[in-house]
Amino acid sequence: MTTDWNDLSRRLSDLLGLESAPIAMTFFEASVSPESGIDPFGGPLSEPTPDGRSGAVPAPCVFWMHADSRTFSTSPDDHGNCSVGEYTHGLVEAGDILNREDVGALLEVGWVTMEAFAGVAALERRPSSIIYGPLADTPHEPDVVLLRLSPRQAMELGDAVSMHLSGKPQCQILPIAIDQGKVALSMGCALSRARTGMADDELTCAIPPGQLSEIVGNLAGVVHADRQVVGYAQADATRF
Repeated sequence: MTTDWNDLSRRLSDLLGLESAPIAMTFFEASVSPESGIDPFGGPLSEPTPDGRSGAVPAPCVFWMHADSRTFSTSPDDHGNCSVGEYTHGLVEAGDILNREDVGALLEVGWVTMEAFAGVAALERRPSSIIYGPLADTPHEPDVVLLRLSPRQAMELGDAVSMHLSGKPQCQILPIAIDQGKVALSMGCALSRARTGMADDELTCAIPPGQLSEIVGNLAGVVHADRQVVGYAQADATRF
């Protein structure tokens, strides 16, 4: 049966009151052909740093900020400015990035330890292209659905499905959802917030697409119950 991603996106947005549309991400082993009708992200790559980093944006998570309004394709080269993001997206091995300047800076200030870095999740396959865009417009069955949530929205989603709370880096929620099949919630990380400009009150959540229909169904009951409880609490507060 074909999944109506547009309908699921609409219902999810309506139930939670999302300000940013749900995002679909699809990882492909082959490059996206011009015949696909999907435009590349576009723009030049940055000048390479001495350690070879270059990309279309400061970090892969920056693509999230563009993907709620348009669908676009990316190549591995587009993701190359942030070594940590490259690693979590399955584009490089850990050994490829440990001697890079940006990883060294994170280790030097204690933002992450080598032991903690060894536990960071990374996509198990090596993609040749990644398509980002609104879930409502996805031309393919996505590998992961990404949400930007307020604490209240995360609260309601957490009542609808069991969630795995992920530590930094923020972007590891993608492989946790894709490879481990878990709904992964992140409080964000300082590195990503600085690069994306995410608001201080925003969280992110990665959802395996196969679970989305059930989650939306559960969420309808959660939201209805919460509204009833809020009404009761507001009426009860008039006694004070």
